[in-house]
Amino acid sequence: MIDNFKEDNGVFLQGHIKIFDPTNGEIIVDKRNAIHYENMSISLAESLGNAGEGFIYQMAFGNGGTSIDPTGIITYLTPNSTGTNASLYNQTFIKVVDDRSVNNTDPARNKIESRHVSGTNYTDILVSCLLDYGEPAGQDAVDNATNADSLYVFDELGLVSYSASGQGRLLTHVVFHPVQKSLNRLVQIDYTVRVQSLTGFNE
Repeated sequence: MIDNFKEDNGVFLQGHIKIFDPTNGEIIVDKRNAIHYENMSISLAESLGNAGEGFIYQMAFGNGGTSIDPTGIITYLTPNSTGTNASLYNQTFIKVVDDRSVNNTDPARNKIESRHVSGTNYTDILVSCLLDYGEPAGQDAVDNATNADSLYVFDELGLVSYSASGQGRLLTHVVFHPVQKSLNRLVQIDYTVRVQSLTGFNE
């Protein structure tokens, strides 16, 4: 009888970021990120329920993820992945990456793609974000900042969902060594979130 079986399934999420210079291919950061599972569950439900929100909308950048002592030793804070009101430690810039949004100023280079191989139980969401030479406004001319607390010396970023209220939820968070964005360099972020279905039956 089918009633004798309990369905055991779930969804596994994992994320990975690569920050690099698209002009020469130099990789600056290459690591996994933390998933905010509570906020992600809300977003998945909103997206599947056609609520008009919950989908990935912005990439947020901040400079509060690390501290550096006088000897140069970097201390990394734990990514924020609990509480529905979670945020970056100190957000200093945010950019729309939803290429269907009228608020996306460069949808050809700031976009979201879904990638799936037929027959597999996972799908990758690739979020691409390019910080062009002129952005953010107010950045230093060259990448030689001595103060890691400068607004655009980034050491944390995350993906933020769309909300009609304007208060999107933090879906992912990653902390890394400080990276300066300045007028003399392009910085691209490829942020991959893998959504994998785990299924099986236990008697």
